Amino acid sequence: MDLQHDDSTPRAGAARPRGWLRAVIVGSMAILFVGAAVGFIAFLSQLRGAEIKPARSADGIVVFTGGSSRVSDAMELLAGGYGKRLLISGVHPTNAARDISRSLPDNHSLLGCCVDLDRSAVNTRSNAAETRRWAQERGFKSLIVVTSNYHMPRAILELSHAMPDVTLIPFAVIGDKWRDEPWWTSGATLRLLLSEYAKYVAAEVRVRLASAGIDLVPELFDQPMPAPRPPATAQVN
Repeated sequence: MDLQHDDSTPRAGAARPRGWLRAVIVGSMAILFVGAAVGFIAFLSQLRGAEIKPARSADGIVVFTGGSSRVSDAMELLAGGYGKRLLISGVHPTNAARDISRSLPDNHSLLGCCVDLDRSAVNTRSNAAETRRWAQERGFKSLIVVTSNYHMPRAILELSHAMPDVTLIPFAVIGDKWRDEPWWTSGATLRLLLSEYAKYVAAEVRVRLASAGIDLVPELFDQPMPAPRPPATAQVN
């Protein structure tokens, strides 16, 4: 009589670990997706939908370049007496003060007396480092921060980490696209928000690790310089 071997039991035993591993992977991905979605909603809740003038003045004003009307809005705050001086951080090295003055014809006198240009910063982290140097050299203890609404959470995060002893007052600039249509109806705006959210999460992780003494990505702008140098003062030619 022939004996037939039943291979079903070993195969079933081998399938169970694979099924368990698949369930763990799928479950982990689901948890990560839900966590990312909740975090994105929390990020969106920080974004202002309207421009609101600061409730108080500050020692200085800083504006991060990179978005439409940021600099003009910061100049309006300076003209309104909301700060003693303005730092425009992230000015392209090839841009001269005359280029800024042409775009702001009503503020020539302010550009000549009360505006400093930072051409060293290349990203938000170095914006914060240069702003810290500027504030320390001027003895400023409070700053109005001007940048786009979607960029404000990351800007405040980096500035708070760079100078925890300085009071920061946000002034969020609202772009035309944000005013004209809901963000969820525009693919370009949604991609911008998702990209900014990813950058914000990465910055928050890095800042938390740095606060714990773990600096995985040292920044050149965070290193001590041989001698402090003041930002260039904008002189209108």
